[in-house]
Amino acid sequence: MKFKKPSLLLQIFLGMILGVAVGYFWKDFALSLHILSDIFLRLIKMIIAPLVFSVLVVGIAKVGDFKSVGRIGIKTLLYFTCAAVIALLLGILLVNIFEPGKNMIMALPSVAEQTGMEAAKGFDAKTFIEHLIPTSIADAMAKNEILPIVIFALFFGIAAASIGKKGKEVADFFDSISHIMFKVTNYVMAFAPLGVFGAIAAVVAKQGIGVLSGYFYLISEFYLGLLIFVFVVLYLICKVCKIKFFHLLSFIKEPVLLAFSTASSEAAMPKTIESLEKYGCPNRIVSFVIPLGYSFNLDGSMLYMSFATIFLAQAYKVPMTVGDQITMLLVLLITSKGMAGIPRASLVVIAGMLDYFHIPAAGILLLLGIDQVFDMGRAATNVVGNAVATAVVAKWEKSDD
Repeated sequence: MKFKKPSLLLQIFLGMILGVAVGYFWKDFALSLHILSDIFLRLIKMIIAPLVFSVLVVGIAKVGDFKSVGRIGIKTLLYFTCAAVIALLLGILLVNIFEPGKNMIMALPSVAEQTGMEAAKGFDAKTFIEHLIPTSIADAMAKNEILPIVIFALFFGIAAASIGKKGKEVADFFDSISHIMFKVTNYVMAFAPLGVFGAIAAVVAKQGIGVLSGYFYLISEFYLGLLIFVFVVLYLICKVCKIKFFHLLSFIKEPVLLAFSTASSEAAMPKTIESLEKYGCPNRIVSFVIPLGYSFNLDGSMLYMSFATIFLAQAYKVPMTVGDQITMLLVLLITSKGMAGIPRASLVVIAGMLDYFHIPAAGILLLLGIDQVFDMGRAATNVVGNAVATAVVAKWEKSDD
């Protein structure tokens, strides 16, 4: 009888279970296993820039002209903006209803304590533009800054589409590159179960399973918000657009679990692209919407930022009026777009909000210890949100065609 290799999904799940067991029973050994997750994430980061650039250039070149790029771009950004506003509003609504901050007994940390983060800065249009437009595409690729890569790829792809036959040759070349990168992705993904095992084992060993008990109420309400967003908001969006939501989920279950277990939606990006093409979304749509979505459509992160900011205000008994919360929503809508590719981006944006509303910045320390737990849910939700966005835009384009 021929032995059947377990699916990647099952391997990742087993990696998570073994990681919890090893982290709990063999703490000293488990701490050293973090190197496995570091290796896996470095492998992922190694393929992100060439993959994003090649698929986006091919996608734009296949679209063919400014009019089509503009049409798809407007639809995509319109959807992203609406989804972001809904996610922010849901976070605000839930944190005001359940008031998790009032259940936390907090002492103000001393000023001397450090958060391990850069000082919070308000929104700066100049900094945002500088981050948006690359001075060097090589530098942007070296740093895996997706937003500048997207901007350059837009120019490059449109230019390739506009010069006819020679441009098609270039597009075919990058099409070959993208297929090679997908093959490299499959090689890297074979290491995913080990990466997940190492990450989970190290977290459990360092913080213990009991780390969740003191924050159970906060974590449960946040995850309730994520579940409502995914299974109510995104489900209704799919219903309106006549997309079979659970059928779509069946195709992206592996990248969702991968994002959840590694706490990195970036780690799941290559697999998400591949899964959506198998689902039936056109390559020209997938390769345009997904890279853009990783800068502009981080639904889980948006929900978290509004939820966490008001949570800290409640914990420190800093009143926030309805006007303050609307202002926060609008500022988050803008500032979050300038944070693409920055480590712990959500915490950096929240730090800016705390400074803006005169909430003690030391509150970030309250979130840092369990940020990994939040990040797991944020990452998985980001993947589902981008998958739905791609399916919706593909549906709109099909209707136009």
